[in-house]
Amino acid sequence: MRGSVQGAPGNRCPYCDCARYKSMNIRSAIRDDIEHWAKLRNSLWPDSYAVHTTEIENYFSNASNNIRECFLIEVNDSPVGFIELNVRSYAEGSNYPEVPYVEGWYVENDFRGKGLGKMLMAQAETWAKLNGYSELASDAEIDNKVSIKAHKNLGFKETDRIVCFLKKLK
Repeated sequence: MRGSVQGAPGNRCPYCDCARYKSMNIRSAIRDDIEHWAKLRNSLWPDSYAVHTTEIENYFSNASNNIRECFLIEVNDSPVGFIELNVRSYAEGSNYPEVPYVEGWYVENDFRGKGLGKMLMAQAETWAKLNGYSELASDAEIDNKVSIKAHKNLGFKETDRIVCFLKKLK
């Protein structure tokens, strides 16, 4: 399901009624967003811009195993954040065989603390409900206190703390 949330009348924020932004919009990512989306991803995961563009190209080719939907939030017609969603076959704490999962959630530093992350998460919840799900799962690095607090403030319940391992077999 692709869609958007437009700013409220009179250029006021639709969630807190402030006059912060000339315009604000949440919408599904489109192919023209590849450069902006890759830059935002690279800010969250400073890996390799090329890796991000490849993953995004896979998304638009319906070949991505990691992204089912991506929403961008724009302020004054510029993307300043995103939320990427997938559907996993397992999530800690859930008993369902499929669970929508927040794979990535990011808002640029200058726009943090203004409710944009909350708006992205609300869009993710709407997407999950419209697709017939009753839960939304996510994770955070064990030492990422800011993300853990943000999740808890938005109603997520901590279900587990783990350290994951992988061994390459020869």
